[in-house]
Amino acid sequence: MFAVLKTGGKQYKVQPGDMLRVERIAASAGETVQFNEVLMIGGDDPKVGAPLIEDAGVQAEVVDQIKGEKIIHFVKRRRKHSSKRTKGHRQKLTLVKITEIMTSGAGKSGVSAAVGTGSVSAAAVAAITGRSADAAPAKKTKAAPKTKKAAATDGDDLSQISGVGPVIVGKLNGAGITTFAQIAAWTDADVEEIEEKLSFKGRVGREDWIAQATELAKG
Repeated sequence: MFAVLKTGGKQYKVQPGDMLRVERIAASAGETVQFNEVLMIGGDDPKVGAPLIEDAGVQAEVVDQIKGEKIIHFVKRRRKHSSKRTKGHRQKLTLVKITEIMTSGAGKSGVSAAVGTGSVSAAAVAAITGRSADAAPAKKTKAAPKTKKAAATDGDDLSQISGVGPVIVGKLNGAGITTFAQIAAWTDADVEEIEEKLSFKGRVGREDWIAQATELAKG
């Protein structure tokens, strides 16, 4: 048995077990979704929709959220001072595995509909699926470096450290770093992590913040 379904403005001929790349849909890897726009079902008892087959569906398991091959778009304007522009684009796609073709009963299956993130507004996707249009799993953010408990509850004036201005003080305080003792206790891993978080690679070592903080913490 095979089916012809429509999603993302394209039509696909599929059968159970097929791996398919479709326009990005609002679903996470491991979820089961259902394509409800079925145009045709083939096999021993073929059906053709007008244009869709009522209550038919195709279920699939989301394997991953991926991107297509890079497409280069080059534009050259010969009569406008020889201007030219090159742009690259990679289409957002969803990789799915077809698991079942349903000739009827799709409306009562209880499986979430496969909603394309580009076909409707972000608000509509959220209302239908309960998630934002970009359904790919969120990247884990690095936690602030683990430091010793601050001795002073009100914090220290970190601007006394050479190279630490008001902007950096604000960033450090925002990361939970308020005392000299915390900076003095940083390990190499802590330094690497805080430099990446605050976007000043190598600055802690160059200006020897840890040694300065150690002296200031002594009083």
